[in-house]
Formats: sequence, structure tokens, C-alpha cells
Amino acid sequence: MSVVIIGGHDRMVCRYQNICSEYGHNSKVFTQPRGDLANQIGNPDLIVLFTQPVSHKMAKVARKKAADSAVTLVQSHCGSGSSLRNILSGYA
Repeated sequence: MSVVIIGGHDRMVCRYQNICSEYGHNSKVFTQPRGDLANQIGNPDLIVLFTQPVSHKMAKVARKKAADSAVTLVQSHCGSGSSLRNILSGYA
């Protein structure tokens, strides 16, 4: 399963990727705004949106991409590793 994580903390990027690998998922992590984010997201199976540490523009792009592509979007206020584990355990 492919997972895209939008938001979160810069220092946690490697940890997010390691947690996804533990569950056997491929991952992309976007913590900072980038040009053409909608195309960089691709076609994942799951989008995780950490709403506290994310720009409004990135959150809007994530929600639109999920709605347009019928991709599951899970939002979490906290960008911690344990919240990511809880989300992934529900989709394992």
C-alpha cells in the first residue's frame, strides 16, 4: 500500500518513513509547501494529513486530491509517530 503524509514536523520525516516501512507500506512525506504538490502526491492508497503542523494551502490540496481521486484521507491533529502508528494499524 502506498501512503502519502502531508504535514508533520521536518525532524520526523525519516521516522514517518520508518514507521510506514514497519507496516510494509511505501511512503512519501511532504512537510513543506512545494510547487505542484497535487501532481507530486500521485495516486496513493491513503493520504494522512497532520492538520496542526501544516499550511492551509497544503491541507486544501490534500483534501481536493482525496476527493477528486476517491482516495481515503485520514486527518490527525497531532503529527506524532504514535498517531501515525494508530492510523496505519487501522489500515493494515
